[in-house]
Amino acid sequence: MKFGIIKERKNPPDKRVVLPPNACESLLKTFPEMEIIVESSDNRTFSDDAYSKIGLEVTNNVNDCDVMLGVKEVPEDALIPNKKYFFFSHTIKEQPYNQNLLKIVLAKNIELYDHEVITDQKGIRLVAFGRYAGIVGAYNAFRTYGLKTRLFNLPKAQTLHDQQELISKLKNIKIPNIKIVLSGKGRVSNGAKEMLDSMGIKEVGVDEYLNKEFKETVYTQIDVLDYNKRKDGEVIDMYDFFNNPTEYKSDFMRFAKVSDVYIACHFYGTGAPYIFTRDEAKDPNFKIKVVADISCDIDGPIASTIRSSTIAEPIYGYDAQTEKEINFLSEKAIAVMAVDNLPNELPKDASLGFGDNFVKYVIPAFFNGDKDGVLERSRMTQNGKLTKNFSYLQNFVDGK
Repeated sequence: MKFGIIKERKNPPDKRVVLPPNACESLLKTFPEMEIIVESSDNRTFSDDAYSKIGLEVTNNVNDCDVMLGVKEVPEDALIPNKKYFFFSHTIKEQPYNQNLLKIVLAKNIELYDHEVITDQKGIRLVAFGRYAGIVGAYNAFRTYGLKTRLFNLPKAQTLHDQQELISKLKNIKIPNIKIVLSGKGRVSNGAKEMLDSMGIKEVGVDEYLNKEFKETVYTQIDVLDYNKRKDGEVIDMYDFFNNPTEYKSDFMRFAKVSDVYIACHFYGTGAPYIFTRDEAKDPNFKIKVVADISCDIDGPIASTIRSSTIAEPIYGYDAQTEKEINFLSEKAIAVMAVDNLPNELPKDASLGFGDNFVKYVIPAFFNGDKDGVLERSRMTQNGKLTKNFSYLQNFVDGK
């Protein structure tokens, strides 16, 4: 079976890759019947040379490959009919901007496997860049805070070599006694937590955080039942929240009243209450001045995230009173960092981590008859139709 590592064509170009050279070497030793072809790219974090040196063919034509491995969405005109493709399609939540992409995938009889739905039998994701989004997002939160307050000026993450260099820069800044709230308990949030802990910032419990003053910088990591509560006042468990999100309302304002920085790493599900609304952001007691929205749901649960930002221009300002974008340095502005491809600022580390898991969990499924169902669960389309697991997208495809 022939696998093609395809060139990233989405703008701005992504430097990450599914299989770095070290992962390719490992796979070819394990599966001698496997062939890997690399589509030439001058933007990839690993050069064409790095692949050539381990004996891989680097070419401008991967049309004879069976399986195409990419990171971001493949432009519609670059999709080769009758192939298997792996990439983040950003369609599983019925994202309107990629509706036509899914239509073209079906029309071209492509088998689409979305990285986001590669899971084990319990639904736990097996491959993800989330940890690195958290790592870079936390770094960018402090960079944004430094620029907003004019207290310090950190270099952009993309100019630094790896996570250790990011940590080194963070250890050299002086932060006043602020409070930082971190939402989420998954990979992304734990990546951000790694950075806070590496700086020596003290973690405190929710009650302490809400009710005590501190003479040092502190943070608290909150989960869904910390910032949501049932409308009827009953306390059950997080599974009740996931199963009955419409029965809940946000309880985040108690954190917004005492926090200076909000690092958002939550998963936002359909029907869940907004974390803070535009009206709540207008409240005179709303204290947060920096929002690092790593989750980056546009016009969604975080009112200040009115658009995504870019690695080139990562920060914008949100004026809560007018609900408009303004200069983030304005006294009235909440400074918003909402870059939607954060791991691309740390492409080497991110690719190495992702590649390790892809080698471990995904590639073997092609050679063991998919005995654990990894491919079956993540296959969105087949024979020009949506698969059973993704049939809920039919109305989306039909434009209904």
